[in-house]
Amino acid sequence: MEKTKYLALIPAYEPGESLPELLPKLQAAGFACIVVDDGSGPAYREVFDRARQYATVLSYDTNRGKGYALKHGLAYIAASFQDEFVIVTLDSDGQHRALDALRCCRRAEEQPDALVLGSRVQSAASPLRSRFGNYMTQKMFWATTGRAVRDTQTGLRAFSSRLLPWLLAIAGERYEYEMNVLLAAARAKMPIIEVDIATIYIDGNAGSHFAVLRDSWRVYKELLKFSGVSLASFCLDYTLYGLFAWLGELWQLAFALATANILARFLSCTFNFIMNRVFVFHDKGSFWRAAGQYYLLAGIILIGNTLLLSLLVDVLMLNHYLAKLLTEISFFATSWLVQKKVIFTKPKQQEYQTKLV
Repeated sequence: MEKTKYLALIPAYEPGESLPELLPKLQAAGFACIVVDDGSGPAYREVFDRARQYATVLSYDTNRGKGYALKHGLAYIAASFQDEFVIVTLDSDGQHRALDALRCCRRAEEQPDALVLGSRVQSAASPLRSRFGNYMTQKMFWATTGRAVRDTQTGLRAFSSRLLPWLLAIAGERYEYEMNVLLAAARAKMPIIEVDIATIYIDGNAGSHFAVLRDSWRVYKELLKFSGVSLASFCLDYTLYGLFAWLGELWQLAFALATANILARFLSCTFNFIMNRVFVFHDKGSFWRAAGQYYLLAGIILIGNTLLLSLLVDVLMLNHYLAKLLTEISFFATSWLVQKKVIFTKPKQQEYQTKLV
């Protein structure tokens, strides 16, 4: 405990009185504070001058976004502090208390391989926009990663300084950065610990600079890309299956149904593999390793897929188009889970896990 420093990092864009009111409370709780002025401009110079009484203030002229401000502060911390310490990030709008920041830091100190989230409990008193946004993000995050996180949008996060290189390598310069951190943590199998904190919204969260449409797209796009590629692959597979099945019946080929299913699956799997590798997971690992694992998975699923399809059509006498639809739904979850957890694990995330062992 004596060897560990607690650092509070606060990105701030056009802050109000909440920022200078929070800083002395953090200092009294034992934090060294770093504030990043994210290009707020001359009109906010007085607020940051007052902040300098309690914090180191880093500034640049142009607004670059919350993710950039966080990484700017993290890079400064990495260059300025040598011993192992714990960092907590807070928002500048008065939503986070020094006591809650301290509790999150203590959990991160106990488990330095984890990302600790200060999670708010939403209620009817919370602004509708905040409740709806957090609910949607929570469900999409679970659907994409298989990890349940109650408050995906919290800005109160604590972590050990040993995670700094990993955090600095994660992409994103605006609001999407915080979501990218959670996605990377889930894919790296990093422990994500949630600590209940006070739920505070000032003036219905009027101080938020979150632009609903533009910033929602930035946050959700990583979650949506996998689903979009999966849907496109399914449509391609289903279309090719229908075409090959029709040709097989037209030419009265033996094993027409199984042949149509195998050809359609091979072509749609190739499309799915390339799109997931390049567009969704940005995988930089060995192409042949990933391809080998992917096609092994596809082969196993294809055998089960073809057997189930034959059962539904030949034994249960279902229409072969309906049978194909039911079969694909049955095997979708298995395919997604193995790709997510095994095939497209990023090298940087594997590196992170190795360092912690």
